[in-house]
Amino acid sequence: MEHLFISDLHLSPQRPGTVSLFLRFLRERAVQGASLYILGDLFDAWIGDDDSRPPIPEIVAALRQLADRGTQLFFISGNRDFLVGEAFAKASGCRLLPDTQVLTLAGSRALLMHGDLLCSDDRDYQEWRKRLRNPVFISDFLSKSIEQRSAIAAEYRQRSGEAVSLKAADIVDANQDTVESYLRAAVALLLIHGHTHRPANHRFELNGAPACRMVLPEWHERSGGYLSVRGDSISRHLFV
Repeated sequence: MEHLFISDLHLSPQRPGTVSLFLRFLRERAVQGASLYILGDLFDAWIGDDDSRPPIPEIVAALRQLADRGTQLFFISGNRDFLVGEAFAKASGCRLLPDTQVLTLAGSRALLMHGDLLCSDDRDYQEWRKRLRNPVFISDFLSKSIEQRSAIAAEYRQRSGEAVSLKAADIVDANQDTVESYLRAAVALLLIHGHTHRPANHRFELNGAPACRMVLPEWHERSGGYLSVRGDSISRHLFV
């Protein structure tokens, strides 16, 4: 039984190379796994399940084909695709998971997250996150046309990128106290997440026991990183 973990592909029409790489990953690598966990920001912007502009149909069909071949698909939404809903899940074969998910990996409890909730020092972002996920905002946003939603999402991405570039690196990274708080609540010693685009294995002690935070990488047009868990072994790999 092998379990695979990816995040932060940011698929969009503007990144055709990354889209092609991901589709090939599904056909050639993910099909070998018992499960594939997508930990957020699969899409650079998801403006609603009714958006059928390319390359979305091809991506959804490829996920569905993988699910039909027996690989279980799990999806935790990120800050770019938090509007992914049940229609997408039904079409793609993905099971939608909450912001935090605990499962047993390599013989111990592991916590899965996208990772944005860990960046608690970035208070402006955390406040903006609450606003965007307010049901009233979501209802109003989804009532607009595809073209209007696309324009709003593009403006948000630009503003978000500019804001991040002006902030200190440690502010937009995971806060260690917050990491430990989530692990204690989950009664786990392993945390796997993405979001920060800073792949690394951070080892520390939690309540006198060894703990680890494993950060997934962002994908690019020519390569994408993933974690593989097989038995008691956890390893990093690069798909090119």
